[in-house]
Amino acid sequence: MFADVEPDTYNISPEAVEKLITPRTKAVIAVDFTGQAAKYDELRDICERHGLILIGDAAHSIGTKYNGKSIGNLADITTFSFHPVKTVTGGEGGAVLTRNKAYYDKMILFRTHGITRDQAQMEFPTDDYWYYEQVELGYNYRLTDFQAALIISQLNKLDIFAARRKEIVKRYNEAFEDIPEIILQREIPGSDTVRHLYVIQLNYELLRCTRREFFDAMANQDIICNVHYIPVYYFPYYQKLGYKRGLCPNAEKLYERILSLPLYYSLTNDDVQDVITTVKKVIDYFRK
Repeated sequence: MFADVEPDTYNISPEAVEKLITPRTKAVIAVDFTGQAAKYDELRDICERHGLILIGDAAHSIGTKYNGKSIGNLADITTFSFHPVKTVTGGEGGAVLTRNKAYYDKMILFRTHGITRDQAQMEFPTDDYWYYEQVELGYNYRLTDFQAALIISQLNKLDIFAARRKEIVKRYNEAFEDIPEIILQREIPGSDTVRHLYVIQLNYELLRCTRREFFDAMANQDIICNVHYIPVYYFPYYQKLGYKRGLCPNAEKLYERILSLPLYYSLTNDDVQDVITTVKKVIDYFRK
């Protein structure tokens, strides 16, 4: 089931999660949207009380800490993304972290078509050095060596990347916090956030424009924004499975109002100021 998000943090609501748990529930998956940590303490408590696995989707949050602990140490399983636009990139690919040996062994199988050379996992073990068995259905999820090398070199620069993103976010926050036509994502006290995305929410009650008009006005000034993300159950695949609009009203309202501003390591101070100036200019134009 899809649990709704909190309207101010944009992350999964522990209260919504608790209400959706049934005897069929096996796991809770929490996304660290934009890079801010989900409320892992509350989610961990829910999972322990109900005997559930806690999975952290940290595709956005590499470098983030929650209550002093680095993301990757908080859930039973944590997934990371090294997509080209992420804080650390390998061109593509990802990583999964766990302290659970059984989960680790299962993931090793999944990444290599379910094939193993480990005699302990074989149905018909042998000491023939060339022998292997396929013991599960799996996938080809092996990261290439040169991608791994690039990721390692990027990880060595994570502190630098994180610091620059925090600088940009600080400048954006200071520029926009007193503009009522813009609603900013609220940060929870426990999250020391390294943002992957900087999302603003348009306050339509104070603006005389649609999001598309705001988007186009920014683009006309050479500032290209984006929208992250369309609710997944809006897509035809999930519609055919019976999911209907209205499941997560907070997420749906946010989708109609949010816009992502440029945020990446090589953004210069002049670039950041251009974004700020253009947002304020567009706000002034469309202000009621």
